[in-house]
Amino acid sequence: MSFSNLSIFGIAGVICYILLAAVALWGAFCVVLVWRRIAQKRFRSEGQQNQFLEELESRLVRGDFDGAMHMCDGDERAMSQLAQLALANRKIGFAKVQQLLLDRFQRDVLADLEYRLAWVNTVIKSAPMLGLFGTVVGMIGAFATLATAETVEATALAGDINTALYTTAIGLAIAIPLVLCTASIHVRMRKMEDLVASGLSRFLEVLRAALDRT
Repeated sequence: MSFSNLSIFGIAGVICYILLAAVALWGAFCVVLVWRRIAQKRFRSEGQQNQFLEELESRLVRGDFDGAMHMCDGDERAMSQLAQLALANRKIGFAKVQQLLLDRFQRDVLADLEYRLAWVNTVIKSAPMLGLFGTVVGMIGAFATLATAETVEATALAGDINTALYTTAIGLAIAIPLVLCTASIHVRMRKMEDLVASGLSRFLEVLRAALDRT
């Protein structure tokens, strides 16, 4: 009976470790994915974006819409993609183009990042819970050993107690760095959003003037 109980709790502890490892890997993967996605969608600095907009504006002032679209072609940054989208749909009217850009930015950029970041938040919540589950399993195993053995040595309880302590520590060790990473990602997202918003405002003014001349 004692051996059976210890086997069950030992397997449960191993499963808990495996789940914690899987959760940690998934959380790290999602953080790297979101980080790379933000880096892919934003200019590194406001100066780089201004340089891009100046070149784009010079083409629009000349009425070279095709050249402006070609300049944005293949550029994965949000500002470039939105400018290309506006130029491709410029015939539907300025007001509709403006609304189209806002909707597309919210849906294709911000919503996509929030969706991926939601997985990180799930890991942050689930890792300590898995750690707590391991703690409960370890303590149940320890008490089962005490209840079924006539004489209990300290080494007989070491495995269960280690499981109880290690899983809690591992769960917290997973969640705490991810909390810091999530805060950093939110800051980068807000900076990207502000940068794109200022760039779009500048671009749309030039685009409206160019459309009025045509």
